[in-house]
Amino acid sequence: MKKDYSKLWTLFRSMFVLSACTFGGGFVIVSLMKKKFVEELKWLDEDEMLDVTAITQSAPGPLPVNASVIIGYRMAGVVGSLTAILGTILPPMIIISIISLFYEQFRTNPYIATALQVMRAGVAAVIFDVVINLAGNVLKTKRVLYISMMVLAFIATYFLDVSAMLVILTCLGIGFLDLAVTLYKKKKGEA
Repeated sequence: MKKDYSKLWTLFRSMFVLSACTFGGGFVIVSLMKKKFVEELKWLDEDEMLDVTAITQSAPGPLPVNASVIIGYRMAGVVGSLTAILGTILPPMIIISIISLFYEQFRTNPYIATALQVMRAGVAAVIFDVVINLAGNVLKTKRVLYISMMVLAFIATYFLDVSAMLVILTCLGIGFLDLAVTLYKKKKGEA
């Protein structure tokens, strides 16, 4: 039983540290989760992390919490999910509570304003890293459909200002259609 508690503690601590050190939103934490759970702990492989990223982005709610639910469940079931969620939500709650007490001082402090401005450059770099990794994984599939969907989704959101939700739902629909066609062909080939 000690091993289970050890894994839960590692899960909680990892999520807590990642969440406490993440500035800039969900995509930043996805990159850090990949480094922690795929490369360092080897709890997930690249494809699983890509699936986690796709699911968490598609589901309603904050991306880090959604990822915590999936990764925690994958590691230790429901208790793992609850442990990971707690580790993920505690740091922002603590930080925001402290900031709210001193909001006026933070708002007018030029040093803090400068620090936040500079951190945006780092956040942009981490998000860019996530985009490159995700795009690379799509390209590795060598499926024309997936690569085309990625390019068209980018054009639709960036140039045509199409809602990201509409793009995600459309891709989901195309994915289900592709799966149905693949299963039909497989079934027809077996007959």
